[in-house]
Amino acid sequence: MIKSLKNTVNNAGVRGLFDGISGTLMRQMSYSLCRFWAYDESKKLVVKGSNPPAWQLALAGSMAGGIAGVVGNPAEIIMVRMQGDFAKPPEKRLNYKHCFDGLFKMVRDEGVSSMARGMGPNVVRAVLMNASQLASYDWFKEQILRNGYMQDGFGLHFTASFAAGTVATTVCSPADVLKSRIMNASAPGSTSTMQAIRTAIKNEGPMFMFKGWVPAWMRLQPTTILIFVTFEQLKKGVDWWRGD
Repeated sequence: MIKSLKNTVNNAGVRGLFDGISGTLMRQMSYSLCRFWAYDESKKLVVKGSNPPAWQLALAGSMAGGIAGVVGNPAEIIMVRMQGDFAKPPEKRLNYKHCFDGLFKMVRDEGVSSMARGMGPNVVRAVLMNASQLASYDWFKEQILRNGYMQDGFGLHFTASFAAGTVATTVCSPADVLKSRIMNASAPGSTSTMQAIRTAIKNEGPMFMFKGWVPAWMRLQPTTILIFVTFEQLKKGVDWWRGD
């Protein structure tokens, strides 16, 4: 991982660490907004009582992930392509200027159906992510509060989100690896999920599914902590505004 960071800085400068940031923002504004809305709505349908079991939270998270995975799939493709573009030989680079340029070129050159490329593993990954990240955050938070280890506040939110980030990284690693490989593919017949699995197992063994776990954890962990800590503060602000 450290070697990859050094190579990126040496080849592209510090700016290279932020390749594809517009794609990342586009993805967050579609996928992330949708999943939080869908999770709250799903909990209203699934969760019964004030102390729901883990499976109910996981079910609500899975429902939210399925919806958000479909909505955010085009932005996910653009993000993956923009982040991996510089690693390709110059003649094979897509050279998207920004996320909207990438979306336009993808539809123009590959057809509207290209926006659904990799949707299967992406939706599976979104289901796993939300069932593990959102549900485990709520579960860890409830368990810590119930056992009296912490009071509701920053410390609780940080601890629960730290645990949720670790769970989510481990659960989502296989789907993340497959999703990235399929979305980066462009050759005919190279976007089959089963073909990607067979080829990877043959060439790399079954542990290929956890390749990049450490950098994935380092990426997801601060994101998870920032999301939930900020989300809790925003909820408090809204409650204060409403007078609750």
